Amino acid sequence: MSIQDEQELVSLKAAGHVVRMVLDAMKAEVYPGVTTRYLDEIGARVMQENGAHSGPSMVYHFPGASCISLNDEAVHGIPGERNLAEGDLVKLDVTVEKDGYMADAAITVPVGRVSLQAEELMACAERAFHKAMLVARAGFRVFEIGKMVEREVRRSGFAVVRELGGHGIGRAIHELPHIPNYPDSQARQVMNEGLVITVEPIISTGSGRVFTDKDTWTVRTADHALSAHFEHTLVVTSGPPILLTAA
Repeated sequence: MSIQDEQELVSLKAAGHVVRMVLDAMKAEVYPGVTTRYLDEIGARVMQENGAHSGPSMVYHFPGASCISLNDEAVHGIPGERNLAEGDLVKLDVTVEKDGYMADAAITVPVGRVSLQAEELMACAERAFHKAMLVARAGFRVFEIGKMVEREVRRSGFAVVRELGGHGIGRAIHELPHIPNYPDSQARQVMNEGLVITVEPIISTGSGRVFTDKDTWTVRTADHALSAHFEHTLVVTSGPPILLTAA
C-alpha cells in the first residue's frame, strides 16, 4: 500500500510496535531446552494483550501464531514440540494485524553459544538489510534493493535464497511489489514516497536453493545449510525510510 494520510501512518506504527513487542518477548525466552511451541505461545499472548492477531493464522490458516524456523529451515517453520539446542539458530518471523493494518518483521537468534560461521551469517543478514536502506528510497527502482543485498551477501561468502524475498504490505500481508534479494531485471518499479514494503534478506551458508517440506509450510535449504533471516516493515520516503517494526 501507499500511505494516504497521517492516520494510516499512525495505525501502521501501532501494528509495527506490536510486532516489535512480540519479537522481544520471544527472544528473551530463547535458551536451550525450550520448545518452539512455548515461544509461539508467548508471542500469541503478547498479540492478544495488545489487540492484535496473527496475520499468517488469520489469512493463510498457518498452524501457529508466528513462523519459527531452526537451522536449515529458512522460513515458515511450524511451532511444535522440538526443543532448542545449544548452537541452534532460531528465526522468529512475526506478522500481526491490528485494526485492519499489517506489519511484519523477523530476526535470527542464537541459542546459547553458536559457531563463528553462524555468527557471521546472522551479522551478514542484518548488514545486508542496512545496506539496502541506502536505496530503499523514493526515486530508486525496486531491483536496486536486491542489488545491494546480494552484493553484501556475496562479498561475505554467503548466498541469498532467490526464491524468497520482501513484499508490499499494509492492508494485506502480501501486496505488490515483490522485493527480490537479488537484482531482478523485472523489478523495475520506481518506489514512491509512502510505499509500505518489507525488506528481508534470507541467506544461507550453502547454495541458497530451497525446497518445501512435506508439511507444505516449512521451506528448507536444499543442501541443509544454515540460514538466517532479518526483516523490517518500512515506509519509503525521500530520505532514510521509516522502520515501522524497529521500536
